[in-house]
Amino acid sequence: MRLLHTSDWHLGRAFHRVSMLGAQAEFIGHLVATVREREVDAVLVSGDVYDRAVPPLAAVELFDDALHRLAALGVPTVMISGNHDSARRLGVGAGLIDRAGIHLRTEPSAVATPVVLADAHGDVAFYGLPYLEPALVKDEFGVDRAGHEAVLAAAMDRVRADLATRPEGTRCVVLAHAFVTGGEASDSERDITVGGVAAVPAGVFDGAHYVALGHLHGCQTLTERVRYSGSPLAYSFSEAGHRKSMWLVDLAADGTVRAERLDCPVPRPLARVRGTLEELLADPDLARHEDSWVEATLTDPVRPADPMARLTERFPHTLSLVFAPERAPDDPRASYARRLAGRSDQQIARDFVAHVRGAGPDEHETAILRETFDAVRADATVREVAR
Repeated sequence: MRLLHTSDWHLGRAFHRVSMLGAQAEFIGHLVATVREREVDAVLVSGDVYDRAVPPLAAVELFDDALHRLAALGVPTVMISGNHDSARRLGVGAGLIDRAGIHLRTEPSAVATPVVLADAHGDVAFYGLPYLEPALVKDEFGVDRAGHEAVLAAAMDRVRADLATRPEGTRCVVLAHAFVTGGEASDSERDITVGGVAAVPAGVFDGAHYVALGHLHGCQTLTERVRYSGSPLAYSFSEAGHRKSMWLVDLAADGTVRAERLDCPVPRPLARVRGTLEELLADPDLARHEDSWVEATLTDPVRPADPMARLTERFPHTLSLVFAPERAPDDPRASYARRLAGRSDQQIARDFVAHVRGAGPDEHETAILRETFDAVRADATVREVAR
């Protein structure tokens, strides 16, 4: 059975205030053409279909167009909700849409209810594990502690239990939206840390013949059977080095996997350039970036006059300007943003406590901070979905 694995469309998202809707529509066209030309048997979309819980109308219209075009091909599509989606909104009409071959899996309680498709060698059971917010689903899965590994392990226990009731030789494909250990993150993914832990081990998915992951925006192979497709478009300059693609997966009769990486259309290349303003304006090696979307980091010791206006004369698509004089991180003149770069909210809070009273939080206080941040994030998720 031939599968096309994609994820993280983030329909409705902009790139530094530049609308990506046209590029997203181009990707949908490319997806549909690939399904037709490569004779795909099933399309897998592993979450973050939309960029936010209440997407703009134009994004909903594009999603509707994608569903109609995929349904018209007669090729089944299995799709789960991600942490950016409202599972309830995305799942509206799922029962009716199911009849058209578009299978939406957004309910945590349905993780062990697979979409079963057949080929010449027997059945393939597709299990959809939507993003499982631990604080919201721990009771559903009967776990004592709200953590990513605990709820995903419980969900996979249900998957394996259902698979055991299927005919011998049934192959298992799992779609999941999670941060799996070994994956490389970028700046454009929303933090899903719970209890100080964001990642879960790949071993959680033992028993599946193929695991189609979503959440991380870089295409990655964690094992031959566990892969991220990555987002089809870049959504931050941290993705400048990414090769945006989808996985074309051939699932053999014995469950072995052969995967081919298929490139996605690139609306405009990304470039990160660094140096003094005069260096950036004069360096002939940077000519290749003159038609790229550019993030320019200026290292001048003193902020130069009209830097953006001067940069856009050479790089007309400059979208981000960062001022970062070459100074030691502990230099009091270093910017606040630079001093906080790469630090989590909990680390910043611990540093604040140490700064105010001269000593950092003890083990009990650290646990309180961690639980408070988790509760606030879970509450924000509930409020966003309820809007």
